[in-house]
Amino acid sequence: MKKIIIYTDGGSQGNPGPAAIGIVFRNEKYQSFKSYSEYLGENLTNNEAEYQAVVFALQKFKALFGKKLAKNTDIEIKSDSELLIKQLKGEYKILDSKIQPLFLKIWNLKIDFKKIKFTFISREKNKEADGLANEALENQKKSQKLII
Repeated sequence: MKKIIIYTDGGSQGNPGPAAIGIVFRNEKYQSFKSYSEYLGENLTNNEAEYQAVVFALQKFKALFGKKLAKNTDIEIKSDSELLIKQLKGEYKILDSKIQPLFLKIWNLKIDFKKIKFTFISREKNKEADGLANEALENQKKSQKLII
């Protein structure tokens, strides 16, 4: 593995509200080989969900492939959140006190990787990750209806 492209998306209904993430791992030929979705909980903003998606993706990569492979693989994180990408690149300040610890978590995770590039993409190019996040939100709604 020379390069892995990770598409991330986080979403919140209500902002703040119920939130979820979607992550898609692709190889250098852009072939998907792993995807994840996860419900995060209530009362989260969209930006918190976007950051949680990146944290999840980096932690999942290390869990799946180990630190040794992380040190030898170029990672490209692609997201349709311009705020997230510009903050991670140091182009925007982080003023939200809920985002600052998530930024630090990503910053500390970066140490374990050879190189991480953050790229802003259009929503059109992030449909798969977006769909996974929406699926997690819908599945949570369905399970709540069964309980009530």
